[in-house]
Amino acid sequence: MFGISFTELLLVGLVALLVLGPERLPGAARTAGLWIGRLKRSFNAIKQEVEREIGADDIRRQLHNEHILSLEQEARKILTPTQQEPTPVAPAVEPTIAPQAPATDALQAPAEPAKPVEPAPTATPPAAPNDPTLPPRAP
Repeated sequence: MFGISFTELLLVGLVALLVLGPERLPGAARTAGLWIGRLKRSFNAIKQEVEREIGADDIRRQLHNEHILSLEQEARKILTPTQQEPTPVAPAVEPTIAPQAPATDALQAPAEPAKPVEPAPTATPPAAPNDPTLPPRAP
């Protein structure tokens, strides 16, 4: 990764031998090896955790998209039924229109538009004097 060659490692070892001495060099090498191992393990653990989180985010995103798609399909089923039943339409009461007299001359004013004829209100027949559904009258 850093491009350290064998000669560079040999040079670092010689400097360490001169600085630390032959008594402390093996202990220092062991300690340095332990620290380097711990750093590698922690970097690998962090790397794996990040990869798991990225994978988990992808899985969460995929599940979220699938959930949205299922909701969309349900909404389409509700909004577009497969068989549309015809709704019964109540017959509309058309007002009767009074006939118009045809215009005889082009210069003559146009006739008023026809007005719809409204049906006469229905009147209830007067109650019979001995109707049992009516309350009794006072004398």
